[in-house]
Amino acid sequence: MSDQIIRLTAAETAAKIASGELTAVEVTEAHLARIEAVDEKVHAFLHVDREGALAQARAVDEKRARGEKLGPLAGVPLALKDIFTTEGIPTTVGSKILEGWIPPYDATLTKRLKAADVVILGKTNMDEFAMGSSTENSAYGPTGNPWDLTRIPGGSGGGSSAALASFQAPLAIGTDTGGSIRQPAAVTGTVGVKPTYGSVSRYGMVAFSSSLDQGGPCARTVLDAALLHEVIAGHDPMDSTSIDAPVPAVVEAARNGSVTGMRVGVVKQFRGEGYQSGVIQRFDESVALLKELGAEIVELDCPSFDLALSAYYLIAPSECSSNLARFDGLRYGLRTGDDGSHSAEEVTSLTREAGFGPEVKRRIMLGTYALSSGYYDAYYGSAQKVRTLIKQEFERAFEQVDVIVSPTTPTTAFPIGERADDPMAMYLADLCTIPTNLAGNAAMSLPCGLAPEDNLPVGLQIIAPAMKDDRLYKVGAAVEAAFVEKWGHPLIEEAPSL
Repeated sequence: MSDQIIRLTAAETAAKIASGELTAVEVTEAHLARIEAVDEKVHAFLHVDREGALAQARAVDEKRARGEKLGPLAGVPLALKDIFTTEGIPTTVGSKILEGWIPPYDATLTKRLKAADVVILGKTNMDEFAMGSSTENSAYGPTGNPWDLTRIPGGSGGGSSAALASFQAPLAIGTDTGGSIRQPAAVTGTVGVKPTYGSVSRYGMVAFSSSLDQGGPCARTVLDAALLHEVIAGHDPMDSTSIDAPVPAVVEAARNGSVTGMRVGVVKQFRGEGYQSGVIQRFDESVALLKELGAEIVELDCPSFDLALSAYYLIAPSECSSNLARFDGLRYGLRTGDDGSHSAEEVTSLTREAGFGPEVKRRIMLGTYALSSGYYDAYYGSAQKVRTLIKQEFERAFEQVDVIVSPTTPTTAFPIGERADDPMAMYLADLCTIPTNLAGNAAMSLPCGLAPEDNLPVGLQIIAPAMKDDRLYKVGAAVEAAFVEKWGHPLIEEAPSL
């Protein structure tokens, strides 16, 4: 029975809890048992809040017993990326500098999950401060991809994607600065959505790059992602970048998937050298499928997209250099060298040396250099101009098409350690996802089969204009249904055994 429970979708689980066929406690216990059974091998979680999760589940069952109406995800377990503050349980952001820090407040997203009676199982592993594409940069060790534990589960949100793919949770939360929701989804055969920038509150989300960071839903199906999206999205006066506008009808779109009459753009810059042949094969099949389903395919040329990676790796490190200045060893978190023999400046230096990992230090130094006197205009200023060009090219493209599709990642999951000493090779994992973050648009990755050469998942990326997130779900649901009808769900039916 426990194995059957963990393989239900979030929508199915919520329906069974609402009808009384299952209790929230039974569902939570089944997932906690799964975590205990497999997470020693996967290492998706940094902290499991067993008592807290069971208390939340009991509260849901009590509500149902009293006849109270339950929300669409009441009692459904969720894995929360360890970048959102959670009152009473640790938030480390995958870094030693915040090891053991217990926040005194909840992030807005965390509050909304609790208000919707979603059961938070615990906090998931991630690249330190969300800086990475493989979850190898976590100070607490790497996470394995459930398809092949010797390979990466993507990054920075590899813990959340691995929790889904190993059936430790039916829902998860990630954050996406340059692809950190979509890239992990692609390489684990799951669904990940980067909502429009500003449509999900960043209050209580530890900042990496403030103009790029965006929280979003992760799931195993498009409908589950839509249900979660609806819970976490919406205006928040605590976040100065929050959009004060209604949340698009994402659940309705996911329930009524169709591409009939839609114009779907294919950008020529999203293929070529460095792309794995199996990834291109599955992408071309996806484009053919969209045409078969009634979409018109439009070829697009967006030359500035070739500059996106360079622009991103100036803008993101510059903003991280500013944001991470708050970690000084004096206010909270790790403090090293405070023995009476060092000055405050020396304590700060020793704390940062001990608390930050190599990738975080690399990006802080890159960003500090790009912002320094005499170099600001040449580097950071120029990158922001390129960002404007990319945004304008997206706007012109969306005058011709309703959505854009591409491979989510150039390759399938690579072996752990393969790119650890080659930062540029690591950064190329986000080649297809970064332009969307720079423009602030909405995007989704969903499974589109397995690459024939290694039998590992491939992701299809769908990009929509800002505040048109419902188009992602409308197209994604149509593609998902067609794939399941033709080949079966690549995760639910072919997932590896742990």
